Amino acid sequence: MGLSSALATAMSGLRSTQAALSIISSNVANAQTPGYVAQTPNQIEVASGGYGSTVQTVGVSRQLDLFVQNQLRTETSAGGYANQVANILTQLQSVYGTPGGSGTLETALNNFTTALQSLSNSPNSQSAQSVALSAAQTLAQSLNTTTKGIQTLRSNVNQDIGNSATQANAAISQIADLNSRLQGTDPSDPLAATLQDQRDNAINTLAKYVDIRVVNDSTNGVSVFTNSGIQLVGAGLASQFTFSSPGSLDATSLYNTDPTKNGVGQLNLRLSNGVSLDVVANNLLGSGQIAADLKLRDQTLVQAQTQVDQLAATMASALLDKTTAGTAVAGPPSGFDVSTSGVLPGNTINLTYTDSSNVQRQLKIVNVTDPTALPLQNAAGANPTYVGVNFSLGMASVVTQLNSALGGSAHLQFSNPSGSTLRVTDDGTSQASVKAASVTTTVQTLASGSPQLPVFTDGSTALYTGAITGTGSQMTGLAGRISVNPALVSDPTKLSTYSTSPATPAGDSTRPDFLFAQLTSATFSYSATTGLGSAAQPFQGTVSSYLQQFISQQGNASTLATQLKQGQSVIVSTLQQKFNSTAGVNMDSEMSNLIQVQNTYAANAHIMSVVQSMMQTLLQAK
Repeated sequence: MGLSSALATAMSGLRSTQAALSIISSNVANAQTPGYVAQTPNQIEVASGGYGSTVQTVGVSRQLDLFVQNQLRTETSAGGYANQVANILTQLQSVYGTPGGSGTLETALNNFTTALQSLSNSPNSQSAQSVALSAAQTLAQSLNTTTKGIQTLRSNVNQDIGNSATQANAAISQIADLNSRLQGTDPSDPLAATLQDQRDNAINTLAKYVDIRVVNDSTNGVSVFTNSGIQLVGAGLASQFTFSSPGSLDATSLYNTDPTKNGVGQLNLRLSNGVSLDVVANNLLGSGQIAADLKLRDQTLVQAQTQVDQLAATMASALLDKTTAGTAVAGPPSGFDVSTSGVLPGNTINLTYTDSSNVQRQLKIVNVTDPTALPLQNAAGANPTYVGVNFSLGMASVVTQLNSALGGSAHLQFSNPSGSTLRVTDDGTSQASVKAASVTTTVQTLASGSPQLPVFTDGSTALYTGAITGTGSQMTGLAGRISVNPALVSDPTKLSTYSTSPATPAGDSTRPDFLFAQLTSATFSYSATTGLGSAAQPFQGTVSSYLQQFISQQGNASTLATQLKQGQSVIVSTLQQKFNSTAGVNMDSEMSNLIQVQNTYAANAHIMSVVQSMMQTLLQAK
C-alpha cells in the first residue's frame, strides 16, 4: 500500500469517526427526549484502487423492534379505553355515595320507610305525618340529585368526545404531513430518522384515542387504519373526525341513528374522498378513549339512569296503583271479565294463561294512546309480553285490536259483553287456557277510599302512569323529575286519612301500613333494561332489594374497571420498557462506543502523522 492509499484510508476513518461522534452526541443529548429512537451509523467498506479499502458512513439506522412497537400501540389504545371507563365509573360511585352514608339513596329510602313505620304506630300524630312527608321529600330530592350527577357525567363524557376528536385530528394531520415530507427519502438519512421519530410520536398519540393498525409502504410512508378497516391516513391524505354537540345532556338525550331524533350530537368520520360515516352507527371504533366515551355516554351511564328511573317508577306506582281482579266467566269458553273504566295511558290489563304447550305465560295489555308508539316491541322470549292498545278509540276498536294481535298467536278471544267491560276467554280450541285476569289503574285522589296514595308525582302535578309515546316512556328521566305530590304537602293528614265519607276512623293505620308494606315487603318485577335479570327472567324483589342490587352491581363494575385499568397500565409499562430496551438510548453503550470511536480516531490520526513524517523524509531526501 502506498502512502497516498494509507493517507486516504486514515482520512476516511477520521470522517467516519467524526460522523459517529456526531450520532453519539445526538443520542446522549436526546436520552430523555420522549419518542427519540437511538441511532447507529451505517458504515460500509469501499475498495480503494486495489490497494486496500476505506470506510464510508452512509446514513443512520434507527434501533427499534417493530413487533413490540405495534403491540405497544394496541395496548395503548386498550389502556386509553380502560383508563376512561375506570375514571368515569369511579366518579359514578361518588354520585351514589358511600353505602350507609348520609345523603345516599339507600339512606333516604330507609329513612322514609322508618318514618312510615312510625306513622303506622301513631297514625293521627301530626309530628309523625310531618316527619314522613319530610322523608318523602328528601327521597325525591335524592333521586333528583342522583340524576343530575349521572347526566353531568354524560355531558362531561360528551364534551370529552369532542376534545378527543380534536386531538386525534391533529395527530392524523401530522402523520399525513410527515408522510409527504418523508415520501421518497432515504430512510437512513439522519433528517429522515428525525421525521420518523416525530411521525411515530404522532401515531402513538393517535393510538390513545383510536384503535389503529399501521402499514409501512415502499416510499418510506405509512398508512393508518382503524381495526374496523377504515383508513385514517394514506400517504399525504388524511381523514378527519367531525363532532357536533347539543351542549348539556339530560335523561331524554339519547343516541339515535336518525339525525332528527339524535339527542347527543353527531360524531362522524369524514374520509379523504369526502364520504362521511357515522362512527357509532357503523361501529368504527373498538378501543381507545373515544370508544370508551361513546360506550359510557350511550350505554353505561344510560343504564345507570334507567336503574334510578326504574326505582322512582316502582316507588311511585307501588303507592298509587290499584290492581282489581277480574270476574270469572263460566265456560265454555271460560275466562274473565275486567272493567276498563278509568284506565289511563300506561295502565294495564294483566293476563295469565297457558299456551298450547301448557307453558304459563304473562301478558300485559297497555293503554297506548299515541299511534306512533305502536306496536310495542318485545325482546325475544320476554315474559311478560306487552301489547299496546289504544283504549281511547272505544271498546269496539279495543276488541278488534286485541283479537287481531292475540287471537291467532295466543289463542285468546276478546269481546265486549257490556259497557266498559272487556271479556277474555280461550278460543275454544283447547290451545290456551286463561288462568287469571286483573286491571291495574291509577288512584288519582288523596282520599279515594282505598289505601293507595299518589305520594309522588311526575314533576309538579302529573301522576306517574307509565305512559308510552312515540318519543319514549314516561319512566325515562322520572328520577330527575319526581317530587312529592303538592296536594299532599298541603295536607299531610292524607298520609293517614284515606276516606272522608265515611271518615277514616281515628287511629286507623290502614294507609301507612299499606305504604310501608309496599316499599318493604311487596315484590315487583324490574325491566331487563336495568341490566338486572333478563327479558325472559326479569329480576324480582322488593324496592329495597332492587336498590341494593343495582348499587352493588355498579360498585362491582367500578372495582373491575379499576382492576382492568391497573392491569392494562402494567402491560403498557412492560411493553414500553421492552421497546425502550431496544429503541431507547443506553448511556453505558454510548460511553463504550464513545471510547471506541475515540481510540479509532486516535489510531487514524496517528497513521496520518506517520504518513506525514514519511512524506517529509522522502521530500528531504530528494
